[in-house]
Amino acid sequence: MNDTITVAKGDGIGPEITEAVLRILDAAECGLTYEHIEVGEKVYLSGNSSGIPAEAWATLRRNPVFLKGPITTPQGSGYKSLNVTIRKTLGLFANVRPCRSYHPFVRTQHPGMDVVVVRENEEDLYAGIEHRQTVDVYQCLKVLSLPGTEKIIRYAFEHAHSNGRHKVTCLVKDNIMKLTDGMFADMFRRVGKEYPGLQQEVQIIDIGTARVATRPDRYDVIVTLNLYGDIISDVTAELTGSVGMAGSANIGDRISMFEAIHGSAPDIAGQGIANPSAMLNAACMMLVHLGLPEKAELIQNAWLRTLEDGIHPGDIFREGVSTSRAGTREFADAVIARLGQRPAQLKSVEMKGGSMPRFVYERPQVKRELCGVDMFVCDATSTPDELAARLQEASRGMLKLKLITNRGVKVWPDGFPETFCTDHWRCRFVGPEVQIDDAKATYVPIGRKQVSQLLHLLGEQGIEVVKTENLYLFDGVRGFSLGQGE
Repeated sequence: MNDTITVAKGDGIGPEITEAVLRILDAAECGLTYEHIEVGEKVYLSGNSSGIPAEAWATLRRNPVFLKGPITTPQGSGYKSLNVTIRKTLGLFANVRPCRSYHPFVRTQHPGMDVVVVRENEEDLYAGIEHRQTVDVYQCLKVLSLPGTEKIIRYAFEHAHSNGRHKVTCLVKDNIMKLTDGMFADMFRRVGKEYPGLQQEVQIIDIGTARVATRPDRYDVIVTLNLYGDIISDVTAELTGSVGMAGSANIGDRISMFEAIHGSAPDIAGQGIANPSAMLNAACMMLVHLGLPEKAELIQNAWLRTLEDGIHPGDIFREGVSTSRAGTREFADAVIARLGQRPAQLKSVEMKGGSMPRFVYERPQVKRELCGVDMFVCDATSTPDELAARLQEASRGMLKLKLITNRGVKVWPDGFPETFCTDHWRCRFVGPEVQIDDAKATYVPIGRKQVSQLLHLLGEQGIEVVKTENLYLFDGVRGFSLGQGE
């Protein structure tokens, strides 16, 4: 593998902790060559809203890994998240964050905690597709794909299998989001059948997060969606004692990025007191990824021994536990001096190498049939009954109005006056021959022209449609949710 890596020192404390980590890597004779790029605050302020110059992309794409220091995003609108840009542009689909307690040297409520969070990194609500559709209503689209879901779940199982883990837990909200989170949970169960040696469970994200906070010993590897993973990985990092200790890997098929999870801490920049541990732990993950697990093991055991010896940066320094308060450089020197040593009290690490098998997605052969359309209408003055009458008159029997919902709740037919309504209505139309007796209506295919003709008819009557969503059957199975109360 190419032994040249891309390095960005970042902003704030980034240059200090990056220099400390590179010195440790060199002292451990990892044999790496560094290509430095400039990203972050200076690039933002030069007028580049993405925070990364065009020439840096060539360097990133040339090398297998990117070791990135924390960056500062300037205040104000118009600045895009550099992390999100890099993750999505380079296809870094898996965020991996190990969270381990270092009791009694780092304060924690859970001395034996050792959990790995595997978070989907490209999809979900972080797709960033948002709209303001009416005066009252904003929307953010939750986007999941079959290949993206299968890929992250396979990665989680493979990570558990290759690293000697025993259990994988899937955290979702499939009792509410039955199509999106339901698909994620179903994929977990299907892929899990290929790993009979691993314990497996699906939990609801809310109670799962509560249990992680109170009983982390119940968990080993957690796999979840992007937003949930963002939240729960911070919870697990904080539970182990300090977000400032945790490193993070962002794994892609060709390129991967490794970074500390904390921010750039500009308030202490230049003082030489920052803790380089999070970035050092990220660098050790990078070494394993590069096929150098023995070097990662050498460095991490020296780091653990340094913690045991009470040499602690200011953020974890405690009277009665710590023996000396170390600055950034002094802490790196202490780790270097202990290369080749193992901890006596903390469990020493044994890094496992090996690359993940390449994922190949095979799109299933499914019959997809159009069976209706949801027309999202802006109307600030009508009652549900009045709007239904207008829609039925305007549609001229082209398609049949099945229901109207407001914020997902059915308000027509048979709505309740207690339901608060905004100016944003979902109006569901289906084929005129569909029998509408209850929620078990049998849907039948319709023509695509009927949808465009209906849109035209509604427009002629001054009904403002702000969005449409086609309704499909997939091998005869409904591919859309029912309204609440339907």
